[in-house]
Amino acid sequence: MHLDRLAHYIEGGRPAGAARSYPGCRDRRPPSRSVPVELPGALYFATRSPVWRGGRAFYDPGAEGLVYARAHLVTVSQFADIAAQEMYREPGADLDLGDVLSTGRSALGEGRYETLVRTGRLDGRPVLTFTAPWRMDEVDWTAPSAAYLRYLAEGLMEAGAWDEGAVTAYLAACPGAEGVWTERAVANLLTG
Repeated sequence: MHLDRLAHYIEGGRPAGAARSYPGCRDRRPPSRSVPVELPGALYFATRSPVWRGGRAFYDPGAEGLVYARAHLVTVSQFADIAAQEMYREPGADLDLGDVLSTGRSALGEGRYETLVRTGRLDGRPVLTFTAPWRMDEVDWTAPSAAYLRYLAEGLMEAGAWDEGAVTAYLAACPGAEGVWTERAVANLLTG
């Protein structure tokens, strides 16, 4: 959600607080547009990221609720390269988007971030993301690390659609963060 974090996927490099460097995309141009969006479903934290040393954010489009997010207008090859980096694969191969565009979902594998989802359309273009193949009630939740949660909170604030109170309440209530991260603790990440 954070443009600086996205830049490491596109341009390559290691984000602050991460334990991994990213090779970047074939096309290193920044997104031509980034806008806040609200998607049907839920955001939750599960599994354990060796990069961030805590729970990863996943999207469950079938869950009740509303997800605060950002839509970045990137090229098809950039989307493929960003997805590859999240799957711990080398970027450079395009994805077959036919299934996800026609049915709304496509499984590239069984692992986390290997399921493509079309969440709708924005200005005539499909809104695509990737997530896990499981539903949020089918996996144990894991609290995110401070560095990871800070990027999410700052990215939502940077989008400009929600104020600090809405962002901190939203993230503190997400499964995996709830009961571990309070609204005040999330707010402290934004000022710390």
